Amino acid sequence: MTSSLQPTHTSSVGHLNSVASFDFNQRTRVVFGCGTFGELGKLARELGGQRVLLVTDAGIRKTGYCAKAETILRAAGLDVAVFDEVQENPTSEDVDRCAAFAKSNQIGLIVGLGGGSCIDCAKGANFVLTNGGTMHDYKGVGKAKLAMLPMIAVPTTSGTGSEAQSFAVIADAETHMKMACGDPKAACRIAILDPELTVSMPASVAAATGIDAMTHAIESYVTTKRNPISQMFARQAWEFLSSAFPVILREPENLDARGRMQLGAFLAGAAIENSMLGAAHAAANPLTAQYGTTHGIAVGLMLPHVIRWNADVSADLYRDLVIAAKWDDAETSVENAPFQLADGFTEFLRQADLPVSVSQAIDAEADDTVIETLAAEAAQQWTGTFNPRAMDMASFVELYRNAL
Repeated sequence: MTSSLQPTHTSSVGHLNSVASFDFNQRTRVVFGCGTFGELGKLARELGGQRVLLVTDAGIRKTGYCAKAETILRAAGLDVAVFDEVQENPTSEDVDRCAAFAKSNQIGLIVGLGGGSCIDCAKGANFVLTNGGTMHDYKGVGKAKLAMLPMIAVPTTSGTGSEAQSFAVIADAETHMKMACGDPKAACRIAILDPELTVSMPASVAAATGIDAMTHAIESYVTTKRNPISQMFARQAWEFLSSAFPVILREPENLDARGRMQLGAFLAGAAIENSMLGAAHAAANPLTAQYGTTHGIAVGLMLPHVIRWNADVSADLYRDLVIAAKWDDAETSVENAPFQLADGFTEFLRQADLPVSVSQAIDAEADDTVIETLAAEAAQQWTGTFNPRAMDMASFVELYRNAL
């Protein structure tokens, strides 16, 4: 999916005053439902390529899903080479190792099995394997000149929505700052969404990835690049996620709720593809780079403060989301809806036992020097440029202080 869009300046999907031009293309086929993992071999054969690269991590190895994927693919008559060295928040070095492994095995098709880190690493390796160079060469959009290998994503978490995007988010191996590397050719041909695969997630992972998905839905709904299709995806994602998240915390084996989380994560990812993200992600990335804060935790603790920060310019849109989550009551108005949304999201963080402030999340005293360093890095993040309220370093300083 791509979008060439000027700010729409609308109050909601349902009552557009004017619609700016945009370019939408749904590139990824979605195969959803319990048991769809078993279709991996058949779907892989449809895409062609005799030798499959299966990209995963040690944790997925332990669940048995990797062995099952190998069995399914081999039963379909395909050869399989497994790269299981993906790290959380994969770096350019991880991508280089994966691409070198793929090259030595003459790969014709890629399968990313696992969370967003596995899927992003697989996409990153696809760039380097087919187009050469390093991930730094692809920072930005549309820099891959040659065809890329077909790829299938099989997410085992409900978080990043990477399976719905043409971007690989890869950290610089030295600075640990994230690079968004996007190209239409990098989009997955197929995403297999099997809720049964997400049941094995540890509770902490389910919580952090679920929070991540919800930040995607909320931020993409209000960005300056939003359009009617991205808002449709984002609102539906938020409906699924906000209703299912408390359920999976209480009932981790509830497959209906797990399915809504998976669909919500995918739809939020599709919304990002069309409308990008905002200041919560820009502020979160330095926390991850500097202090190792898990991405879902970092964006989660920042989001309520970003919602309040944006209240004056996005109140009507935030009211839409309050209504979509069924959090509205007799006191709900355009003016107070942003604060209802922020408070409701903070309650999700508390229910999941996640930090609600920067001081709870980092192992350091957040003095002025720390805040200014974080703000300087946040101001360089691409996602912040799409926030509905303009951001600069001073804005991020205030935002971090609000989040202390």
